[in-house]
Amino acid sequence: MSDDADIEASKAPLLDHLIELRGRLLKSLAAFVICFGIAFTQSSRIFGFLVQPLVKAYGDGVVGKLIYTKLYEAFFVEVKVAAFAAFCMAFPIIANQLWAFVAPGLYRREKKAFLPFLLATPVLFTMGAALAYYVVMPVAFRFFLGFQSSSAVTGISQEALPAMGEYLDLVMNMILGFGVAFLLPVLLMLLERAGIVTRLQLKAGRRYAIVGAFAVSAVLTPPDVWSQFALAIPMMLLYEISIIGIWLTERQRERDKVRDEIPA
Repeated sequence: MSDDADIEASKAPLLDHLIELRGRLLKSLAAFVICFGIAFTQSSRIFGFLVQPLVKAYGDGVVGKLIYTKLYEAFFVEVKVAAFAAFCMAFPIIANQLWAFVAPGLYRREKKAFLPFLLATPVLFTMGAALAYYVVMPVAFRFFLGFQSSSAVTGISQEALPAMGEYLDLVMNMILGFGVAFLLPVLLMLLERAGIVTRLQLKAGRRYAIVGAFAVSAVLTPPDVWSQFALAIPMMLLYEISIIGIWLTERQRERDKVRDEIPA
């Protein structure tokens, strides 16, 4: 009889957690849907913002052109733009719902340790996205547009006519790729906090980190040297910053441990 009571007692908290999780997910979904509705009404302006690196790459006095070869392509471009913008707009609410679900199960010291990572995530992601949008893309697009030529040179004209969908995919991949890559310090410090890696292991693995940075940049960026170096070099710097951050947190944990051992 006692075993049945224990089973029923364990089911109740689990059911409560599942109900709370469903509520948090519904709130996050509702936030995304509302933001999507708002973003869809402004999708043309948002796409106009995303196309500015290409406009700058063409230069002053040159009017570029984006084409679409499928009748429905322009519509789906606006849908994808709205979804992309809606996720960015709703992310603070989604992150808040995730924190509200996880936080009650953490100790006060764990909350204090985890909260800086939660706050640093949007900041680092924005820094990476800004680097891609304002620095990398204009230079990379200008390089690619440099391969245009008139018929007097090659006997046939070469004109860049990028498609809307392909351009949007390229821009979103670069923004997301740079943004996620800039979360490297958060990932490494969380892995160290979980005991999966140590500062000494990270210091010993520098050469592998360099190779990995260039491998990741080769996958996430267009096939030009500028874009790959523009992502790989910041990733290597962020790797070193992660090692310094882990060293500082180790010192802080040692001070906390000594303070806890001192009798009140």
